Order: sequence, then C-alpha cells, then structure tokens
Amino acid sequence: MSKECCGPPAVSGELESADHLAHRREAMTPWWRDRSLALPAASGTLVAVGSLLQWNGADQAALVLLWGALLAGAWTFVPGALRHLARGFLGVGLLMTIAAMGAVALGHIGEAAALAFLFSIAEALEDRAMDKAKHGLGSLLSLIPSTTRVVRDGQDVTIEATDVQIGDVLIVGAGERVATDGMVTTGRSMVDASAINGESIPLEVGPGTEVLAGSVNGGGSLTLQATAAGTDNSLTTIVRLVQEAHQRKGDRARLADRIARPLVPVVLVTATLVAVVGSWLGESSVWIERALVVLVAASPCAMAIAVPVTVISAIGSASKLGVIIKSGEAFEQFGTIRQVAFDKTGTLTRNEPQVVTVLTTADTTDAEVLRVAAALERTSTHPLASAIVDAGGRTLTATDVEELPGHGITGTIDGIAHAVGHHRWLSPGALSSATNSLTDEGMSVVVVHRDGQVLGVIGVRDELKPEAAEAVADLAAVGITAVMITGDNTRTARAIARAAGIETVHAEQLPQDKADVVETMRRQAPTAMVGDGINDAPALAAATVGIAMGATGSAAAVESADIAFTGQDLRQIPAAIAHARRGRRIMTGNILLALAIIVVLFPLALFGVLGLAGVVLVHEVAEVVVIGNGLRAARLRGLRREEAPPVVATTGSGCTDGCCTPDTASPILTIASASRDEVTR
Repeated sequence: MSKECCGPPAVSGELESADHLAHRREAMTPWWRDRSLALPAASGTLVAVGSLLQWNGADQAALVLLWGALLAGAWTFVPGALRHLARGFLGVGLLMTIAAMGAVALGHIGEAAALAFLFSIAEALEDRAMDKAKHGLGSLLSLIPSTTRVVRDGQDVTIEATDVQIGDVLIVGAGERVATDGMVTTGRSMVDASAINGESIPLEVGPGTEVLAGSVNGGGSLTLQATAAGTDNSLTTIVRLVQEAHQRKGDRARLADRIARPLVPVVLVTATLVAVVGSWLGESSVWIERALVVLVAASPCAMAIAVPVTVISAIGSASKLGVIIKSGEAFEQFGTIRQVAFDKTGTLTRNEPQVVTVLTTADTTDAEVLRVAAALERTSTHPLASAIVDAGGRTLTATDVEELPGHGITGTIDGIAHAVGHHRWLSPGALSSATNSLTDEGMSVVVVHRDGQVLGVIGVRDELKPEAAEAVADLAAVGITAVMITGDNTRTARAIARAAGIETVHAEQLPQDKADVVETMRRQAPTAMVGDGINDAPALAAATVGIAMGATGSAAAVESADIAFTGQDLRQIPAAIAHARRGRRIMTGNILLALAIIVVLFPLALFGVLGLAGVVLVHEVAEVVVIGNGLRAARLRGLRREEAPPVVATTGSGCTDGCCTPDTASPILTIASASRDEVTR
C-alpha cells in the first residue's frame, strides 16, 4: 500500500518530469480490475465465509479461511510498517501490526482477521480516492494528441507530439487538437480552448494569434509555429503546477501530522502501561487484550488522511475550470482571505489599446484628426500609437517624422507641419476644458496640431473589463474588501476604480512599492494580490495568496503566485474563494471527527466497554466516512466556465453603462503600459 500515514514526509523534488507526465494518459482502472483492491477484497470475502462457517460449527474450516483473511489483509500494510520501523518511523501501520499479532497470540484469529481486512480496505479505498482526485489532472494531458503533422524539409510528416521542438511548423486540420503552444502563421479559424482555460466561447484566430496546446481547431486549416516544446507547454505546465501541490501540505495538514506523530508513541506507552499495570493488579490475559484494543482505538490514521483527501479533491476539481492552486497551503490560506488587491492594467482592464473619443475644433472632423495622428504615429513604438493607427487608418503619408521622447512626434503632411503629443507639450487651446474633463475620466489625451494650431484631441483609455464591477460586488457581498494597486497616474487609477466600485486606490506605485503596500495589508488581514505582469511579481510573493491572471502570461508572475487562473474572468476569484472556504469547513469537520473517534473510543477500550472487533469496526468505518466527506470538496458549486463578456458601448463622453447608441459607439482602449504616466513618451 502506498498509504503511510504518520510516516516520513514526502521527499521534495520527486515530481514527475514533463516527459513522464506526457505519457500519463491511460484511463483510470475500474474498481473491479484494480489490483490494489484485490487483497483487501479477498480478505473480506474470507472473513465473511470463515465467520459464517464458524457460526455453523465448522471450526477447522473457518480457522483456515480466517488465517487466509488475516494474511491477505496484513500483506498490504505489515511490510511497509516494518520498513518504516527500521528507519525510525512509528506509523499507524505499526499499531495495527502489533494489535493483530497480539490478537493472534491471544487466540482471537477472527478479530485479527477482521482488523487486517478493515484496515487494508480503508487504506485501499483511500488510495483509490486520492488517485481519483489526481486522475483529473493527469487526464488533462489526454487533450494533447499523441501525434501531429509538421513540415520537415518541405514535406508534411507525422511525428510524436512529445518530439515537437520550438520553431517547428505544425499543420492543424479542421477538428484536430493542437499538440503544443504555437503562433498562427497562416489560416483563419475558430478555436475551442474551453478545456484549457474554461472559456466556453470559441476564439477567432488568425496570423499572429497565440493558440494553446490542447485547443480544438474549428472548420479552417491552420499553420502554426511552435512556441513551446511538446513536453513543456502551457498544458504540461498546468499539470506540473498541480503535481507540485500534491507534494506540499498546508498548515492544517501539518497540524494533523503534529497531532498524529507524537500520538503514536504515546499510544504505545499507554498500551504498555495498561498491559503491565493491569496484569500486576488483575488477570493478565484480560489486560493484555485490553491494551491491544487501546492500540487500535487510539490509531490516528483517520486524522492523518482527513486533510490530504480534502485538499487534493478541491485542487483537482478547481483545475478543471482553469483555477490552478499550486499547494495545499495556498488552498487553505485562500479560504481565509479578507482583502483582495488588484493590479489595474491587464487585470481589471482589457489591455487592448483603442481610441475612446475624439474632440475637434469647429473647422475639422473626427476622421481628419485621426488620419493626421495615424500618419505621424505609424512608425512609433509608443503604447498609444497602435491604437491611434488602428482608428485612423493609412490614408495619409507623413515625411520628416521625428519622435521627441517625453513629448510627442512632429512631421510633414502635404507640405504642412503637423505634431501630436502630450497636452503639456502641445496646448489644447480652446479644447483645454474638455481635455481636463477627459483626463478626469481616466483617459490619456493626445493633442493634434497643424501648423501650430490645434486640430483636436484624442482620448484613449484602459477600459474596465465588463465583469470587473460584478466581481468586486461579489467580493463585497461576502465581506471581502477590494483595493487597487497600480503604477499608473492617480487620476486614471481613480476613474477606473470608481467604475469598478473600488474605494481604496494606491496609484503611481513602483514594483517594490506594491509589495510594501501588500505587506502592510497582509499584517492587517489575510490578503490576496491579483496581477499578471512582471512588475506584480514582488507583490504576489508578499501576499498571503498571490493570484496570477493567465497561467501562460508573465513567467515571473506565475512563478511568484500561489494560484494561477488560466482564463481572465474576474468573477472566478470570488467563486474560487468560496470554493476554498467550503474546503476549509470540510477539513475542519474531518479533523474534529478524527479527534472524536480517538476521544470516544479510547476510554471505551480502556474500560472494556468495547472489545477488539467492535473498536476495529467503529474506527475503520469512521475512517471511510472521513474519506467520503473529504471527497465532497471536489464539488464545484461556485466555479464555472467563463462566459462571453457583455459588449459595452462607449461614446465620446466616456459612457460605459450600456446607454450609448450603436452609431455613436467607439472602440474601447486598453493601454499595455505600466508606466506612471501612460502618455509620457
């Protein structure tokens, strides 16, 4: 048996390699073909038949069957208990071994056989429960096809998916799964990535679009350039992160171990005293038997398994919907969260630069202002440039273009000097009041000049994700406070925070400043930090629980975080916290139940109220109950697959409440920059 409660801790570093994980795709063995259940099942059958024969007076035949039951059941735990004893570890298996040997010495073969059967079947059922909880993680790898087509020397060849290397050109036909992460080079299609990131709506992909391993291609054919090896992609990374969770235990798991480990020698000493003192005061056989019953009654195995089953069940089920909890400790602490700190750019906002509004002087039009700005911005690498170029098109050509860092860009269009830049460099003139209003609404403002005169101003903004306000409200409804921590300027941050329903804002924060704020919050109450960028990594590490939005995003953020969300739906955060809180309640119930078993059975055994058979039955049945209760943590009541966010229209006034009409709606801006002043060049 692999179960060794109260034995040595798992050796760190024994995680399965990506190559090994890539081959763990076999279906879980049905229970009637599971070899680990064979000996316990045989032991139980022999106990039942032997007891029936004994009841009918066939004592010799019954004795043979009961001995067979004892040996079959004991074989599952006695060798392991002796190996641990040789290394200095006193496990519960040792208590059961001593109790079984004592029962045999006293001539209670039936009770010894029943003990061996019940302990072995409880252990086997627990192992299967743990395997079932883990199987969902390994089965994620079945989403990767075993083979894939690649272009080699100008020819299409089929190779093992695990042999794909970075840079290989993959051919993905309609309905086929993607073997590894890749960038689309040719073709357009709809791709279903719901099994990986929980997003139920297929995504439209084309040249330049990143596609995740395990995604299902729709009706079109795609050619992809692999950006990850076949054994080390986003899907294997998800599995690896959760595999690591199985090697680490949370605080309550360590608490269970701290209770169980000293309890084993205490029980041994107590049983010895009962046998010695009782024999000195009365009939020795009675007190030796009672000492054996005490050994069984005080066995803490139920406590040792109370937390791991719950944690693995909860972590495994959450991973199916894109919530990757990297450790049992993170899961337990997640359920204590009272504050959530959000980064702004890319977390609360869309992170897709687009123009929100255009204001013009009387003698020009919105389209003309955008065309002029786009002509000058076309070669710029500034975060706002692509948004302006997308909005203005490519109908005008600028010459003598010069970029002035920190100010803007100048150039010549049709022989006339033009300029675009920050409103502190180029005066907005008659549009000064409107410019201030746009800034107060959280927009970055670009002023456009022609021959020294203002043509208009362009407002861009890092627009709030449509589900952000709902997520913040859901957190508030369960007593969790939301805070924004961002490197952006104060006015932009406060405007976004107001729209999200967040009252407390810490703006213009450098990465270390963010970490300091989170550290201060953590001292006040358990705090989660949510971010997705490299600049969020220190704060993620400083939080009680760090949450990275997008498990395939910034490597620094993912590695620093305790939990990673493969999708981007912020509503999963309050749902995941509720999932963790429910898991903590189940763990608490399991620990209390395990303690109650010992507290109740110990005196009953000590004073002879229950005999060996009765204690074994109660103790092992209760252990099975603990396992069953822990498996309830796998239920996903709050978590869901991500839904398509509602479309939010905006106008030049910055309307975001859905009241805008389609003909006045403009695209929504998200700025990828994390600088203090988004428009400063």
